[in-house]
Formats: sequence, structure tokens, C-alpha cells
Amino acid sequence: MHETEVVETETSEPSSESLNANDRCDSCGAQAYVRATLEFGELLFCLHHATLNKAALEPVTLKWHDESDKLLAR
Repeated sequence: MHETEVVETETSEPSSESLNANDRCDSCGAQAYVRATLEFGELLFCLHHATLNKAALEPVTLKWHDESDKLLAR
């Protein structure tokens, strides 16, 4: 089993990994705020679907990149 790395980014320091308005949730098409890097690829999620799927994905998640703090910045 892999250790899940939680990454919180600050919106003031853009990263090459930063999500933007063009990144869409793989479940519903809403703006993505979470990127799950898995052994076999990446999934993008809105906060709702990230919350619903996080526990199920934890065993295969290598990195959990969460930018949901951007929702509060608006």
C-alpha cells in the first residue's frame, strides 16, 4: 500500500502543477480543484467528487493535489 501525499498549494505562488479553469472534473465536467495521481494515470475532480472518491482511491493514489482553497478565495 502506498502512502498518500497531501499537497496544498497557495494561490499566490503558481505551480507548474496548478489547476486552472480549463481543467475539468472527470466525473461531472465542473471545474477541477483536485488532481489524484495514480499508479496508472491521473484523475481530476471537483471538490464534491474528490470528497466522494478519496477513500476508495487511497490504496492506489500516489499524490493527492488539492487546490480547493481557491474556492474560498473568491
